[in-house]
Amino acid sequence: MHDTSASIEITALPAFSDNYLWLIEHNGHALIVDPGDAEVVEQALAAAQLQLDGILLTHHHADHAGGAAALQQHWQCPAYAPYSDHPAYQALQAIRVKQGDTMTFAHFGALTCEVLSLPGHTLDHIAYYLNHQHLFSGDVLFGAGCGRLFEGTPAQMHASLQHIAALPPDTLIYAAHEYTAHNIAFAQTVDTDNLNLQQRAQHTAALRARQLPTLPTTLALELATNPFLRCEALSQLPAFLHWPALDVFTELRARRNQF
Repeated sequence: MHDTSASIEITALPAFSDNYLWLIEHNGHALIVDPGDAEVVEQALAAAQLQLDGILLTHHHADHAGGAAALQQHWQCPAYAPYSDHPAYQALQAIRVKQGDTMTFAHFGALTCEVLSLPGHTLDHIAYYLNHQHLFSGDVLFGAGCGRLFEGTPAQMHASLQHIAALPPDTLIYAAHEYTAHNIAFAQTVDTDNLNLQQRAQHTAALRARQLPTLPTTLALELATNPFLRCEALSQLPAFLHWPALDVFTELRARRNQF
């Protein structure tokens, strides 16, 4: 799958059972987001005759960072990682980045990359926001869902999702897993009368029947259909009537864990 805007091209590289490694390219140069599998990336670089200029890590889980060391050794390129002391980053000698940091890349023209701190899935989770248009959200925001809480609290994850929700609605969301269909099935158990969600279910089913990615998604679509971004709206439903949004989120995440 390719997404082309301005002068960059973004390609989803499938890996493992449901991961997407996101390849960003411009004029023969490339960046890779969350390279859990180095071989998948090397094959894509070779096929397109690309030079790898940088590695962007959202968090330390192996399916996101496991291939980074081999890629860095081969390409002698910088790796960017959250500002923490996790051993996965120390092995890389990674450049640590945090909320508000902005990077530029020599061969990518005017492209800018802003870092957002989004704790919840892990305490050190970050996202990369390219050109105020493309958000690489790792395991925080998925199509119609959000990540599990491995290290953080419901309050942290809810705040991180609200951070994303405040971005422009035309922001493109590049999540790291193909979970959309299952997330929609769960969403329909709690947001039963949402016509936008029903339409999305049909569109998603059609994409997956053709083995096409459901990503990137748009923030506007997530705001309309993702229950974890609709906690205020769901608090008007009988099942959650007058619950605080954080309580709705906490209950939804607990239910999704068992779904």
